[in-house]
Amino acid sequence: MTRGLLRLCRREALKPKPGNGSGENLEILSRRPVMGVRGLQGFVGSTCPHICTVVNFKELAEHHRSKHPGCTPTIVVDAMCCLRYWYTPESWICGGQWREYFSALRDFVKSFTAVGIRLIFFFDGMVEQDKRDEWVKRRLKNNREISRIFHYIKSHKEQPGRNMFFIPSGLAIFTRFALKSLGQETLCSLQEADYEVASYGLQNNCLGILGEDTDYLIYDTCPYFSISELCLDSLDTVMLCREKLCESLDISLADLPLLACLLGNDIIPEGMFESFRYKCLSSYTSVKENFDKKGNIILAVADHISKVLRLHQGEKKLEEMLPLGPNKALFYKGVASYLLPGQKSPWFFQKPKGLITLDKEVGSMSSDPESKQEVPMCTDPESKQGVPMCTDPESKQGVPLCIDPDSKQGIPMCTDPESKQGVPMCTDPESKQGVPKWTNPESKQGVPVCTDPESKQGVPVSTDPDSKQAVPMCIDPGSKEGFLLCTHPESKQGVPVCTHPEFKQGDPVCTHPESMQGDPVCTHPESKQGVPMYAYSEYRQGVPMRTYSESKQGVPMCTHTEFKQKSPLRADSEFKLETPICTNPGIKQEDLVNMEPEIKQQVTMVSDPEILKIARAHHVQAESYLVYNIMSSGEIECSNTLEDALDQALPSQAFVYRPVRQRVYSLLLGGGEDGASTCPTVKEWFVYSGNPLRHPDLVRPLQMNIPGGTPNLKLLWLNQDAGIQARRLDALLGCFDLSSSREELQAVENPFKALCCLLTYLFVQVDTLCLEDLHAFIAQALCLQGKPTVQLVDLQLDYIDARAVQLGSLLVRGLTTLVLVNSACGFPWRMSDFMPWNVFDGKLFHQKYLQSEKGCTVEALVEQNEIDSMSLTIGEDTPLPVNRWEQPQCPSAEKWLLTWQLCGQAAPPRSRWGKS
Repeated sequence: MTRGLLRLCRREALKPKPGNGSGENLEILSRRPVMGVRGLQGFVGSTCPHICTVVNFKELAEHHRSKHPGCTPTIVVDAMCCLRYWYTPESWICGGQWREYFSALRDFVKSFTAVGIRLIFFFDGMVEQDKRDEWVKRRLKNNREISRIFHYIKSHKEQPGRNMFFIPSGLAIFTRFALKSLGQETLCSLQEADYEVASYGLQNNCLGILGEDTDYLIYDTCPYFSISELCLDSLDTVMLCREKLCESLDISLADLPLLACLLGNDIIPEGMFESFRYKCLSSYTSVKENFDKKGNIILAVADHISKVLRLHQGEKKLEEMLPLGPNKALFYKGVASYLLPGQKSPWFFQKPKGLITLDKEVGSMSSDPESKQEVPMCTDPESKQGVPMCTDPESKQGVPLCIDPDSKQGIPMCTDPESKQGVPMCTDPESKQGVPKWTNPESKQGVPVCTDPESKQGVPVSTDPDSKQAVPMCIDPGSKEGFLLCTHPESKQGVPVCTHPEFKQGDPVCTHPESMQGDPVCTHPESKQGVPMYAYSEYRQGVPMRTYSESKQGVPMCTHTEFKQKSPLRADSEFKLETPICTNPGIKQEDLVNMEPEIKQQVTMVSDPEILKIARAHHVQAESYLVYNIMSSGEIECSNTLEDALDQALPSQAFVYRPVRQRVYSLLLGGGEDGASTCPTVKEWFVYSGNPLRHPDLVRPLQMNIPGGTPNLKLLWLNQDAGIQARRLDALLGCFDLSSSREELQAVENPFKALCCLLTYLFVQVDTLCLEDLHAFIAQALCLQGKPTVQLVDLQLDYIDARAVQLGSLLVRGLTTLVLVNSACGFPWRMSDFMPWNVFDGKLFHQKYLQSEKGCTVEALVEQNEIDSMSLTIGEDTPLPVNRWEQPQCPSAEKWLLTWQLCGQAAPPRSRWGKS
């Protein structure tokens, strides 16, 4: 997806048209590298500025209300595109100015609600596998940018200019919760967010989409508005018109997905069709000398679509018109990714169906377009249409033909006496006689048919290579493959048989009632009943399968060597690992484009549909973080963090918080007691120095140490008994391995209980942290409570320290880890207790760090005079608010002393200067 600013148009092209109510001209500046549809951003600005129109949201809303009475004007916001626009604080290097950022979000929401516009915010919920390469490419690019940032800091002792701006760590995660606390509808996607944004906008008759992504010029959905050109005071922005873009390129809206894939996007690498684009350019006769090279390439490709490809649209497949080669499936998938629910592409070729005919009479001759030879024709008495025929070499009589649509060859036919329909024939090599034939739709090969004396129906047969005799077969309706039949000794009915590839012996097969596929059967030694088997091609052995009653799908089983229990297996094709896994009964595969898609069985790591449904709901409603990703796909990612790759003293946050995540994996995937020993590994795509991101890290769960044992998820998530909240807290502390500090933590006031837990874990885990670091972390959190936002804005720093920059990011990543743990444990703590605008400020922490490094006293660090003057009236007996998002009250200074003592007792750090 495009995350950059569109170079939309020249200044003069943005003059408003009469009657749009806006008199301002907007100047578009490029601040970010081009992403999304390759070259389209620059093309719009340099070649097609007329597709951009200045509009006013207030006027658009009024027009929408008059056109749709009773319907609230709604704008769908691609939040990931807007993060840079929303983050307006001047300081970004120290870990984030969260109070300022929260205020900016509040102002943004107020501006739209004041004119009666409803906002729906979408966030990326996961990275699709087709876009993983692009995700990796951007993360590695960000690594290089971060290296330059730290080099600048060390050289200049100051924050780099805005041209090197890098969003603070965790900004996307905490923006979700900030918007929810502001009462906004916030959703997290189950696939790429831009698809869900476009789909929601189309299906709900929305006013438009607000974002910064050229993909929204490709989707056939509601109008697209630029967030980068939004003036919040006047609510003016730029609308980009895809209809005008098509008019400029002389193509239709349905051609835009094809154009996007030929140019390259997040699915199709730009280099895949580079030679094709230059061929288009070389034959393009309307090259504009005043346009740049990329602009002319886009014009040339569009010209090729409109003048060459469109001539054969619907007649030829794309692979017959384009050099797709081995990239055919990827290209089709790229085009299909732009098709919203209910939409179809005219570029997907529909296969013609062959016409079966019978009882023909010779009437004329026809020319075969393939062989260029004349073919005799007969007339079908039913359809009165001409049908080709051939001469039987034995009887010398004319035999009707049907044309195979794939091979384009004629196939002799005979008439079925029951149905009176024509049936293809093949020649028996022994008797030399014509035998009715059944054609396997998968292999396209013909199989002889014999007549069942009981049912009078045709049954496919196969020749036994040993006895040379015909053996009846049954056809698997799912795989379309034939299985030999053996007669059951009791029921006297035919039972399918599969042949073991190693021993050449037949094994009985049972037919799956849902998938209609046959599974080999082995006899259970105790129950004496048939159990479906799964054959491993690598080991040539059959493995018993378990069939789930919900999904009706079979999963290979393994027997645990210690517990003698069978667990479902999943084979990791990339790493050749086998891990227990279960199928998701709620996921169904759909063929959206009728293009013979690659079929993949979708599976989940958790089999309990009730638990999975709850995790999915929390994910979609943006109330949790990474929980559903772990439980559904077993694969998570974390983007770049401001970390100095040259500073080996501080470990990456990816490693610091990994033990916490490993215990969460045990809780989510282990199924309760002793879960870590049986649950699967999780794939982690975490960015850290030295990680080329060619493969994910395979991370195994860690056993949790919780008094009373590890509770299961139904207990944590569904049980509402009075004592369950204490079990939830036990689980949370167990994830941080701090069960022994429970009583001390309970004595700490909110919101610092969560921060104290995090700091205690940090100073146990990272031995290079020192006493001055602890002083700075605690002092900034304490002082933050009494400072208004404007005072934080005016705060000036003497200089920027590279180590303090990394420490600030390390703490914020710890807060995101708290969100994960709290979500997994059933929300024992309020989310607001560890939202950064309540417990952390980047510049304030940096100030306290520099002061602590200079040897300032504790009293000076905590600004004791200001603390004493604060109104601190909350006591132990004050009831806590139930609302998870409610802002916490200010704590007492006395309680904060417990925080300080607890962190020091749990992990007494040494002073960098040798002080105790």
